[in-house]
Amino acid sequence: MERGREDASLTLRGLQNRSHEKIKLRKRKSTLYFSTQEKNARRRGDLLGENIHLVLFTIALRILNCFLVQTSFVPDEYWQSLEVAHHMVFKYPLWFLRLRSYTYPLIFASIYKILHLLGKDSVQLLIWIPRLAQALLSAVADVRLYSLMKQLENQEVARWVFFCQLCSWFTWYCCTRTLTNTMETVLTIIALFYYPLEGSKSMNSVKYLSLVALAFIIRPTAVIPWTPLLFRHFCQEPRKLDLILHHFLPVGFATLSLSLMIDRIFFGQWTLVQFNFLKFNVLQNLGTFYGSHPWHWYFSQGFPVILGTHLPFFIHGCYLAPKRHRILLVTVLWTLLVYSMLSHKEFRFIYPVLPFCMVFCGYSLTHLKTWKKPALSFLFLSNLFLALYTGLVHQRGTLDVMSHIQKVCYNNPNKSSASIFIMMPCHSTPYYSHVHCPLPMRFLQCPPDLTGKSQYLDEADVFYLNPLNWLHREFHDDASLPTHLITFKVSKHEKEEISEISAFLISSNYNRTAVFFHTHLPEGRIGSHVYVYERKLKGKFNTKM
Repeated sequence: MERGREDASLTLRGLQNRSHEKIKLRKRKSTLYFSTQEKNARRRGDLLGENIHLVLFTIALRILNCFLVQTSFVPDEYWQSLEVAHHMVFKYPLWFLRLRSYTYPLIFASIYKILHLLGKDSVQLLIWIPRLAQALLSAVADVRLYSLMKQLENQEVARWVFFCQLCSWFTWYCCTRTLTNTMETVLTIIALFYYPLEGSKSMNSVKYLSLVALAFIIRPTAVIPWTPLLFRHFCQEPRKLDLILHHFLPVGFATLSLSLMIDRIFFGQWTLVQFNFLKFNVLQNLGTFYGSHPWHWYFSQGFPVILGTHLPFFIHGCYLAPKRHRILLVTVLWTLLVYSMLSHKEFRFIYPVLPFCMVFCGYSLTHLKTWKKPALSFLFLSNLFLALYTGLVHQRGTLDVMSHIQKVCYNNPNKSSASIFIMMPCHSTPYYSHVHCPLPMRFLQCPPDLTGKSQYLDEADVFYLNPLNWLHREFHDDASLPTHLITFKVSKHEKEEISEISAFLISSNYNRTAVFFHTHLPEGRIGSHVYVYERKLKGKFNTKM
């Protein structure tokens, strides 16, 4: 403004002297003006601080990723997110153990509520919109990982880390699923972008601590990988008291208070789910109810499997990476060690440290010279096969059968006349979030033992001990029989697949009407195919659904 006034006064004082000086002034103003324009143009060409084409490519890839994952992984991707959200909005029946906060399901419940208010709550939108939302968040995390490595090293290293992240088969398999582990991983990557690593230009203690606290609320185990990182930050911070009083405590108090209020609203009473989670899984060690593995499982199976063909590049990169990044390797090893102490182990539990491993894989590819092209081809093709097989083939039957149930519901004018009984290990399939129809459905229950009884058996255990006796006892007359039964083909031979319950099926007039492939690797109570049986009514059988 002052410069403008000076220019105006010069103009009024003498037009005859304007030629040389005014040209200089205009030239200087124009230079400043156009440099600002260029900066603004650059900013407009950026998205998330990166080239817009890179960001759009990542988003498009994750959307494609979402639609190319049509299989089930674990029950929690439905029963700790979509089923809870569906219950919150549409009030369909649901049993919910108070070990998880409502914070994560609330995200999807908000989406469901908006769709409901718009009159667009079709079952397909209820299934795919939450997954697309998770895919977008994963794309943001991918871009943040690239940006971070560009700050810490250079564009070449960042490019190869980004390549490793995008072609990881396990990331492809998990990053669009509505799992708390997926959200924990997303928040961990974005928080790392703001974490005070040496060389980072985006460090912000409040932002990274808020994201870590949110991850902890969604999944309390998020504290495990962040323990060494938080400890490092505390040790390197010269003003430790300020860090505690002005960052750690306020952020922790605010996020925990938010969690308490959300859970107070939906549980109907004050509930500290993080303590319940710790008590259930650590103090009482009740996680073993869902299976246990030897202490070395993560080192001998879990970690090598999720890394897949990245493993040799990870080992090579650990030797090449600069010392300042050892904290990332320490975090990976610490996480594996802590989880190894817990009896119940799953691949997805260590998913949040997989992006840390991609950093070291990227260093390995950067330093490869002669064998770089063969290495890239090997990584891409091997991960492509695993990603497509696990995403499109392995364990898809339990989702395909839900599409069949949708047809049973929507093609039946009298919905109360149809009913479904799922004779599978409990939570093998999604529930009302994938049907969205008031169709009576039931599955074998398997609540964990919270009383400490010895020789505890849940309903599913009792059923599998003697299926025939259980069915005759449970369905004592024709009126109580469901119209549809869904079960796995467990035995290896086609003629024996229902030998244990064949008498019940024959006497109750059930005919098999649909078969869905599930897996090439049946195990225990999980069969290779899913069978649907429909009951004849009044001597007339209708196979059309």
